[in-house]
Amino acid sequence: MALGVSLALPAAPAAAHNSLTGSDPRNGARVAEAPTRIELRFLAKPDPGTTKITVTGPDNVVASGGPPTFSGSRVSIPFTPGRAGLYVVGYRLASSDGHPVSGEVRFTLTTGTPAEPPPSTGPTAPASAVPSPTDAAAPTSAAPVPTGGATVAAVPTAGRSEGAAGRGWLWALGGAVALAALAAGLLLRRRSARR
Repeated sequence: MALGVSLALPAAPAAAHNSLTGSDPRNGARVAEAPTRIELRFLAKPDPGTTKITVTGPDNVVASGGPPTFSGSRVSIPFTPGRAGLYVVGYRLASSDGHPVSGEVRFTLTTGTPAEPPPSTGPTAPASAVPSPTDAAAPTSAAPVPTGGATVAAVPTAGRSEGAAGRGWLWALGGAVALAALAAGLLLRRRSARR
């Protein structure tokens, strides 16, 4: 009887330590389809008040979708998957003897969901697109400028000078053609004079 008591006494403190007995997904698993929840199974019932569980994905992005739920020695956490990569489930809880127990479960998600683009706040016109009263003399673009829901075309203030510049090119081209014709005529006259 004394031998039985002496063998039982060293085992009592060891039994007081809680530990992880399993998980879903299991530690080191590679999963193609993301689970909706992550489950941790412990040797003893964890205390909800002292149990802390975190889930992080690639780039340390939080991947838990809500608070954990406790059912006996099982704890489940809603899972919000992000992109493919390594996910780490960290846990920390207190054993019945007061010693903290902590650890990690790691699994790899092989197919992730694409990241959502940031929400748009609606179309905004850049400040440079709206002319100020002091810019009235400066040339403006004839491209439409969005203002609210309507489209208003900007009035080009330099329209006359652009038209004059366009006609100037025509005059220069006409003058060049006339000079070329004159040079050709002089060349032909010289050749005919030599004959």
